[in-house]
Amino acid sequence: MVITMEKIVWQGLLYDFYGELLTEHQRQIYEDVVLNDLSFTEIAQEQGISRQGVHDLIRRCDRILEKYEGKLGLVEKFQKTKKMADRIEQLLDEYEKRRDDIFLEEARKMARQIGTL
Repeated sequence: MVITMEKIVWQGLLYDFYGELLTEHQRQIYEDVVLNDLSFTEIAQEQGISRQGVHDLIRRCDRILEKYEGKLGLVEKFQKTKKMADRIEQLLDEYEKRRDDIFLEEARKMARQIGTL
């Protein structure tokens, strides 16, 4: 099974935001797969369950975490806020270089937008 880097990053973000809502058993196995990069076989042997059981649990956890994100949207809000904060930093750097108030005004506008997310 090939998992793309984007999926691993996405799973990590979902876990960071919603992982505490999983059971202890789910968290342990999910961490082993997503964060510790252990194989299903390694986890199955360690946990005394089948490889298929590990696979099913990971899929179930993915669905649970996606459901939370669908309802709460915390990861999306975080990503938007981070992107805007990065842009504000760029605008302030430009303001320092050029002393043009347009950069300062744009930074203020974006900072106000963050407050509405």
